[in-house]
Amino acid sequence: MATVIRPELSIKNKYHIDKHRHYELKHFCLQYPKWKKTYMELDSPNISTSSFESISSGNLPGDPTARRAIAKAQLTERIEMVEKVAREADNYLWQYILKAVTENLSYTYLKTRLNIPCGKDMYYDRYRKFFWLLNTARK
Repeated sequence: MATVIRPELSIKNKYHIDKHRHYELKHFCLQYPKWKKTYMELDSPNISTSSFESISSGNLPGDPTARRAIAKAQLTERIEMVEKVAREADNYLWQYILKAVTENLSYTYLKTRLNIPCGKDMYYDRYRKFFWLLNTARK
């Protein structure tokens, strides 16, 4: 049975964030593959504007080229934020952390399939640090 990480840590823990904020950040990260896919599709001339209108909020210019540019800028900002925070959490394990938080993978999967080069305690410390840093970055 896989270890299920608790969404809320003790207030005394250095990486404590509210349980509901943790879930919000987790679901934010789970959108990462969709952002990458949409970003790649934005370069295609055949994409419909409805495919990327959900990315942007508010009134956008009527120019489709401008809407694409705005959508690409917003996607780039989100993608880079998640990647940057993963690097800040651990410069050596950042790719494993990124894969885990964006694909909802457990430590067991990372260890058995991807051979993550650290123990469970170290991984979960960096995992919690990632969400703590993301909480700060997303304020």
